[in-house]
Amino acid sequence: MLPPRVKVVEVGPRDGLQNESVAIETALKVQFIDRLAEAGLPIVEITAFVSAKWVPQMADAREVARAAARRPGVRFSALVPNRRGLEAAVECGLNHVAVFAAASETFSQRNINQSIADSMRNYAELTAAARAQGLAVRAYLSTSFGCPYEGNVPVERVVDLAAALIDMGTEEVAVSDTIGVAHPGQVVDVVEAVAARVPVGQIALHFHDTRGTALANVYAGLECGVATFDSSAGGLGGCPYAPGAAGNLATEDLIYLLNGLGIETGVELDAVVAASRLIAPHLGHALPSRYLQAAKS
Repeated sequence: MLPPRVKVVEVGPRDGLQNESVAIETALKVQFIDRLAEAGLPIVEITAFVSAKWVPQMADAREVARAAARRPGVRFSALVPNRRGLEAAVECGLNHVAVFAAASETFSQRNINQSIADSMRNYAELTAAARAQGLAVRAYLSTSFGCPYEGNVPVERVVDLAAALIDMGTEEVAVSDTIGVAHPGQVVDVVEAVAARVPVGQIALHFHDTRGTALANVYAGLECGVATFDSSAGGLGGCPYAPGAAGNLATEDLIYLLNGLGIETGVELDAVVAASRLIAPHLGHALPSRYLQAAKS
């Protein structure tokens, strides 16, 4: 039985824009975020408090976080890799942050320059500090379905790390297909294994559409009882440490699917399209969302 309602987490302003090759002006980012909030998305990850040396697209994180207009019913979140990032989030008035671990050792080293073990110790301390200050913490577990450097990732490792992230106090773990290799059968296997250790209500799924299977993977997740999915308006994004990875699952395509299934989201599809059309001319390439392309014709 499919869940009657789904929570959509919009990661485009953070995951999507930080992985675009062009610089987006701060004012445009803020306008983009405002449009997404107006669309009724319950969580919008607006930025990442990371090193501007390594991720120059996020150099204006503080300015964006301070300028984005707060709306009732919409939580703004930011990625924080360390105490400095957490302090910045608190200074900017955010009450929701996210940490990002990986299920493969090589990707962890390439992405955050830490071993898996070191990153988990860091995030346990960071989560405790965030919760002590009244912030909710979300976790990502990258390369849960495959690694660009190591190939297959043992399901047992994904389960152990997902459970550890929940045990340290994160509210949910986004089991993530960082390079877009997952297929529906694999999704069922991984979700069922993780759900044996983590309540399914604390499992989210994060897909990239590299091989065109993201929506099929969502449906497989829905059948397993998952009711939280990540997406990016227009299908923004990619990953600089995942060669060949396409953008995130497009929010428009996800909402269209869920609407057709009669699943409530509280998100206005036309408003998401308007947000994508705002940002699209500034990217230097067409957005891959199928729904967005169809809506233009």
